[in-house]
Amino acid sequence: MKPAAPLLLLLPALVLLPLLVLLPGLVHGGGWDLIGEFLLAAVQPSTDPVVLESLLRGLGVTAGMALLGWCASLLIGIAAGLASSRLLWRTLIGHSWPAEGIRRLLAIPRSIHELIWGLLLLQVIGLQPVIAVIAIAIPYGALVARVVSDLLDSLNERNLQALMAAGTAPPAALLSAMGPPLLPGLISYGGYRLECALRSATLLGVFGLGGLGNELLLTLQSLQFHELWSGLWLLLAVMLSLEGVIGALRRRWGMPGRFSLRASGVGRRGRELVLAGLLLMPLVFGVGRALAIEPAALLHWQALPPIAPGGWQEALALPWPSLVFNTVLLTLLAAALAVGVAPLLLLLVAPWPWGQRLLQLIWAIGRLWPPPLTALLLLFVLKPGVITAALALGFHNLGILGRLLLEGSEAAGPQRQEALRCSGTGPRLALLYGRFSGLARSYLAYGAYRADVILRETVVVGLVAGTGLGTQLNQSLSAFAFDQLLLLLVAYAALTLLGEDLSDRARQRLLQQ
Repeated sequence: MKPAAPLLLLLPALVLLPLLVLLPGLVHGGGWDLIGEFLLAAVQPSTDPVVLESLLRGLGVTAGMALLGWCASLLIGIAAGLASSRLLWRTLIGHSWPAEGIRRLLAIPRSIHELIWGLLLLQVIGLQPVIAVIAIAIPYGALVARVVSDLLDSLNERNLQALMAAGTAPPAALLSAMGPPLLPGLISYGGYRLECALRSATLLGVFGLGGLGNELLLTLQSLQFHELWSGLWLLLAVMLSLEGVIGALRRRWGMPGRFSLRASGVGRRGRELVLAGLLLMPLVFGVGRALAIEPAALLHWQALPPIAPGGWQEALALPWPSLVFNTVLLTLLAAALAVGVAPLLLLLVAPWPWGQRLLQLIWAIGRLWPPPLTALLLLFVLKPGVITAALALGFHNLGILGRLLLEGSEAAGPQRQEALRCSGTGPRLALLYGRFSGLARSYLAYGAYRADVILRETVVVGLVAGTGLGTQLNQSLSAFAFDQLLLLLVAYAALTLLGEDLSDRARQRLLQQ
């Protein structure tokens, strides 16, 4: 027996049953009044000019770091993506084995979260504005490279073969035949990466790299909730504006066929894209100067303390089975919460038009609110552990998956849902079978990809909520135990690469059914 397609969306939500049983045992006596003050402060943010000036300054730093890291990641990702494309190497030399080697090398920086890169660079370089930029650029560049190479290898090769048969040089044939169809996917994914870069820059600020994230952490630790919500509403306004602008540009530039070559040269949309790139260059240099970014600072490394005698034995003696188990359990719980609760909440509010608007606002806050701050809030009323960390990480990813589900249901059109409503079906069943039925497998396929991302993000909440490899990573960094740190990075990379392989298999199986 197999469940109906729309019911597949709700299966992950069954994780709520054991969580509801275990949560009462995690609740402690204090902190409820602080949670109440935090929620009430949402409608009474601070309007103090001094506070707003400080928050705006921090927001400018965060946005600048995100922009620079994003631009650097695109440059790295496009170059590395082309270098790891099987099609490119087959066209140039007739073999694809160099692409396989480069893909395996790029898997290593991709598997390590940007926060770990930031903390590592902080140890060896010191506190520099360039650290946040490089910490975003390295893993994001590897992620962009994977997408670029996959997009390029999945394109139809007929035009390329025709140009090659006509005697066109291989580089020119690649650029002419594969460049225009590659651009729409690259633009779409590049816009998504810019949104992610803003969230990552905020997260890095929480851990001491400056910007608005640092301001949010300080206001939360000092219980200045009115000031905290002022910063959060500012960040939300910037995030929603950015999403709107990126969405408009994606619709204008990212549609297939808009970059076709014409007799007069590149089409109008192509010229707009080139002009936008030219205008972006002085903006990037101006932001770099304003943030005092000095790439030369990366050349001056601080000497690391030597590994103590017997250090490797102590590192190997760490409780690796429990650390790995808690990390995997945290990943599964957070992924199940994010994937299953989003459709469940939409079904619950289906009869009320205002309910969806409220969910959109909550999910927008969840997307931009750094998970470590959510974990700190939960620690006011819950004991630290896997469940607390899973709730914090699940809330953040719920905002991302909820937005995706809403966009998918709107793109599906209302015809089937309205037909079911007219036949007397209730609003919840009409939504479930009218809209969710067609996108169930694609949504779950993206949920499998998101589980891979959540595995990398476990380090973020582990540093705060006291569980998994993230907690041990924090202790090893504090003790300058670089032997332990190296083994922890190897464990994280191995887990991430294994999770990436499993999520790829799950996506392929779901999409092929």
